[in-house]
Amino acid sequence: MKTALVTGAARGIGLATTQLFLDEGWRVVMVDRDAPALEAAAKGLSGATPVVGDVSIPADVARIVTEAGLEQGLHALVNNAGVADFGPIETTDFARWRAVMETNLDGIFLLTQALTPALKGARGAIVNIASISGLRASTLRVAYGTSKAAVIQLTRQQAVELGEHGIRANCVCPGPVRTKLAMAVHTQDIIDAYHDAIPLNRYGSEREIAEAISFLCSDRASYITGQTLAVDGGFEATGVGLPALRK
Repeated sequence: MKTALVTGAARGIGLATTQLFLDEGWRVVMVDRDAPALEAAAKGLSGATPVVGDVSIPADVARIVTEAGLEQGLHALVNNAGVADFGPIETTDFARWRAVMETNLDGIFLLTQALTPALKGARGAIVNIASISGLRASTLRVAYGTSKAAVIQLTRQQAVELGEHGIRANCVCPGPVRTKLAMAVHTQDIIDAYHDAIPLNRYGSEREIAEAISFLCSDRASYITGQTLAVDGGFEATGVGLPALRK
């Protein structure tokens, strides 16, 4: 049985990815720092092993690796844990900047480094979850967008250095996704604006992002590494498109 470790697994894309792996017969180690949410998410999921931990804390990372039980190796690592903190450059103080970087970037570095021996053992795959904000700049995303752009570059570094061990590393950049959080904070004006700017005229679903992640972790993607896949309904491709001209 193949084993995957998914961070940020208590909700959203991480939980959808966990469920898809389980549907495909994998064992999944679910990692999240929100203990109550993780316990609730893992309840009733056969084949799931919940491990509470914060990927931005080195001591937690060491414990996660120990508790994951990866003696047979790790076939897929999905670095999905992340924080979103949006605000103007002028009001983003260093503490806010570091809080974003610690989880979104440092966490991926720390956990991947700690799990490299297990990935070598199974010639496994790494999928890092960045964002469309790492490919195109937008307002209020100085820390978030910069962290996600760095994740894209870190993915390339991982692919180049770890390829000789049979480890593949790729990056998924979700566009706007219909998560509970997004729907709670996006006004109707924002929703309409996104629909107008996306060629497919809709948000993506958590399952659609999970499908891309699962593919990149599978043997079907055995010769794909160092790549960045925008799963965004065409959002990144539009550039400065004017919705009015598409009618």
